[in-house]
Amino acid sequence: MKNKRIITAALTGAGDTADKSKHVPVTPKEIADSAIESAKAGAAIAHLHVRDPKTGKLSHDVELFRETVERIREADTDVIINITAGGGGDFVPSLETPSAGGPGTDIQTPKERHEPVGKLLPEICTLDCGSLNFGDEVYFGPAGWLREHAQLIKDSGVKPEMEIFDTGHIRLANQLISEGLIAGTPMYQFCLGIPWGADADAETVDYMRKRIVEGAHWSAFGIGRMQLPMVAQSALLGGNVRVGLEDNLYLEKGVLGSNEQLVDKAVSVLNSVNLEPMTPAEARQHLNLTAFNQ
Repeated sequence: MKNKRIITAALTGAGDTADKSKHVPVTPKEIADSAIESAKAGAAIAHLHVRDPKTGKLSHDVELFRETVERIREADTDVIINITAGGGGDFVPSLETPSAGGPGTDIQTPKERHEPVGKLLPEICTLDCGSLNFGDEVYFGPAGWLREHAQLIKDSGVKPEMEIFDTGHIRLANQLISEGLIAGTPMYQFCLGIPWGADADAETVDYMRKRIVEGAHWSAFGIGRMQLPMVAQSALLGGNVRVGLEDNLYLEKGVLGSNEQLVDKAVSVLNSVNLEPMTPAEARQHLNLTAFNQ
């Protein structure tokens, strides 16, 4: 599929964005509807977080994931489901007691992070491949935990999308592969422009893609104003792409957009460089996914 690329729609994320745009989906119905509309616009994959319907804040509630996934699976529109398994990784040091987490800390064990994936068996889930200074907090992902988490994902039969926020994460991802903890053809996602990880630019994408294992699938995205420019950069270098309100709220400066509108923009960017989006069926075949029909 030389002239086609996979578009992932990252629908809602974990950030405090629900009060910044009316388009950010919050309830399971809103998230599922957004996944379906994004698929109609050209997305092959819908990447899911869930939120507390009352507060709009991040939630780890498996039942919210279940309702969202069931609504998508019951729809007439096909889309590949990719559930986050990176929740519960936020560590905010307490200045009074540095060894303990302060307000805002939200740490889950690998088993807890895996629970929605293990129970709902999406075709894809994320695996964040390392720790990172994530703004003013630390995303917590030590190597031992990642090995445990990778094994849980492998045992479930779900394909991991290894999320790469910095160059050291590639080294750790490659190590997991060499240890036999990642089944099948590896799938990397370069997550760029996040303070304080790797930059969102062509040089960084080129550097990263040359350091993954040969024959692997890869994708890249940028946050904020770099979202759509990174669609072009990734696609031109042979990678797949991601857009959505998890990473960016705006269609253009000062204009808020919806997930499906961002997907439509991504399709236009691909078309402008003589590329087309893969359908979910094409992406499923290309990635050699196992569909779980619950």
